[in-house]
Amino acid sequence: MKNLQPATMTSHTKNESCRRCASLGLCHPDDDTGTRRAGYRHAVKKGEYLFRSGDQFHAIYVIQTGCIKTSMLTEGGDVQVLRFSLPGDLVGINAIGNPHHLCDAEALETTELCALPFAQLEESVRASPSAQHRLLGLLSNEIVMDEKLMATLGRQKAETRVANFLLDFSQRCRQPGDTNMPFRLPMSRQDMGDYLGLSLETISRLLSRFQADGLLRVQGRRVYLLDLAHLQSIAEHCPESTAIRA
Repeated sequence: MKNLQPATMTSHTKNESCRRCASLGLCHPDDDTGTRRAGYRHAVKKGEYLFRSGDQFHAIYVIQTGCIKTSMLTEGGDVQVLRFSLPGDLVGINAIGNPHHLCDAEALETTELCALPFAQLEESVRASPSAQHRLLGLLSNEIVMDEKLMATLGRQKAETRVANFLLDFSQRCRQPGDTNMPFRLPMSRQDMGDYLGLSLETISRLLSRFQADGLLRVQGRRVYLLDLAHLQSIAEHCPESTAIRA
């Protein structure tokens, strides 16, 4: 087990990155109350934990750069990766309503976040209808993402899960104006397997087969999607006779 390392925290004011932030209505509510709340910049190095399961819940975090993996142990002792959070995503929001965090949050690469103290958020929500509406929207997004993961894990075909993951992750990494630009996978193949409910061997075999079929090219952790139409077809439906199961 890695130990939680202290992170550097500095206050900051509203800037260009704030205007692109998913939590804009919470950290900087509209002027219906005349109140502005500043977050705190939080730096976490690769391999460090932002929090661990059982740690006291104090804040939610908005990723500015990097990637955070959240995971938990199943009743059988297996690791289940819950999410790979990228810039603009929120981490820790699933602990709202609980005194402690319910999962581990590990940085897959050096990551900068804004920490939003929950005590301050509660004040904003009570005083600002717009902040209240924004928080409810973020909680709704959390539910939708959990349902999407359950739907993915409910699929029986490994090809479908991997194709969906690659298409979804490439879309999340894409910048405005990008088309078929390559993207980087910050997670390991084992992490992918723990997220999709597949073995490491199955993940490696499928990536190799997709590459041999000309659907993509993998260079280290950089992925080039070469045949989006074919990948989309696999994501939507993979014939049972050709499916590789976990």
